[in-house]
Order: sequence, then structure tokens, then C-alpha cells
Amino acid sequence: MNESRELSEVPERLTLEIKPRLTDAAGHTDHGNPLRSVRVTATGRVGESGYPRYEGEGVQADVDPRGRAVEAVTVDGRELPYGWVAEVAPE
Repeated sequence: MNESRELSEVPERLTLEIKPRLTDAAGHTDHGNPLRSVRVTATGRVGESGYPRYEGEGVQADVDPRGRAVEAVTVDGRELPYGWVAEVAPE
């Protein structure tokens, strides 16, 4: 993979949503309503996951620019509680 090419295709800003669960009571995928919505900006660096790093409003996240999956995230310096997820909000 060409890192400079990968970084040139990175969106400058994204909105991440922090959600409280993986599934609903019946076990269906349902992350619930966002508890926090955060605008993050690309730093130009690659995180430990190998994906571009974004930062903003106390959030640091590595995001796969192709699949838009959040690969690593901390909020206010802490990992998310068990079962919580971070997602890239639809544009």
C-alpha cells in the first residue's frame, strides 16, 4: 500500500457518533441513538492501527477512509466502555 496515496484520499473532516450499545434487547444490530456527536479533523498522521488519525473535541480516532470504519478510538483520553461503538456519521 502506498501510504502517501492513501493519505491523499483521506477526507479532511468527519463527524463521529458515539453510541451506547452493539445490539438491542432482542439481539439485533442496533447501536442506539448517539450520546455524543463530534467533528474530527485529519491530522496527516497514521495511527497505530495503520489508518489515518483524526482528532477533535477530546476524541482521537483511526478511521479507514475506504470502508469508513472506526478502527481505534479514545474519548477524553479513555477507551469506550464495553459494548459502546463509534461510527462515522452519514454525510
